[in-house]
Amino acid sequence: MKIGITGATGQLGRLVVEKLKQRVNAEKLVALVRSPEKAADLGIEAITFDYTKPETLAAGLQGIDYLLLISGNEVGQRKVQHENVINAARQAGIQWIVYTSLLHADRSSLSLAAEHIQTEELLKTSGIPHTILRNGWYTENYTASIPGAVGAGAFVGSAGEGKISSASRADYAEAAAVVLSSEGHIGKVYELAGDEAYTLKDLAAEISKQTGQDIPYNNLSEQEYAGVLTSLGLPETLAQAIASWDIGASKGDLFDDQKVLSGLIGHPTTSLGASVEEALA
Repeated sequence: MKIGITGATGQLGRLVVEKLKQRVNAEKLVALVRSPEKAADLGIEAITFDYTKPETLAAGLQGIDYLLLISGNEVGQRKVQHENVINAARQAGIQWIVYTSLLHADRSSLSLAAEHIQTEELLKTSGIPHTILRNGWYTENYTASIPGAVGAGAFVGSAGEGKISSASRADYAEAAAVVLSSEGHIGKVYELAGDEAYTLKDLAAEISKQTGQDIPYNNLSEQEYAGVLTSLGLPETLAQAIASWDIGASKGDLFDDQKVLSGLIGHPTTSLGASVEEALA
């Protein structure tokens, strides 16, 4: 039984490989990556695998039984790229696909949701047994801004009082590793989110507590926040997208209190305090 991991050199992919190596023999793992040389430090077999070169994909999947399809990072290109992989998986006789989707993708107002739902539909019609991991927000999406917030003396966003049930990338990676290395998951859709929900005001309070500085949360309009991000050097389309995701958070798109993730991994998800501490370190 061989497990292929797409995007294995990405931020989530590397953590999945690390967690899988704790559960299965490294010889059973294959990194499916654009640049195999970047996977040299993973300590597993690496095969060239480029979502944008459909004619090469089936060959890359030969000998692989289970496939973790980590969603591509090119927003707007994902449906086509994922379709290429799913078609190749069918040709290569893949027995099971596990896909990383988005929390409540079927009812989320986030712009990211559409491509995830399209991919879920492709899996349904593919005839390949599959499992959907609907990952909630990564806490790192927010904690990455902490150094800048400390420097500026305020944390800014447009999420209002929206509750965010995020978890660390490592938590989601562990869930993927658990599912891929155990029985009884085929046909399931898992809504994965952190145990504790917080607002950005709560996050700012935690940063203040740990730094000993007064870091307030300043809630901006969507356009104001996009403008701040653009002024920091982000491309305008990305700035607009990030601001819109915060609006989604204000509508509850990032909230979930079912604790499915901690149930899967068998321990509480990483606390907000621990994630802030890591970002400050």
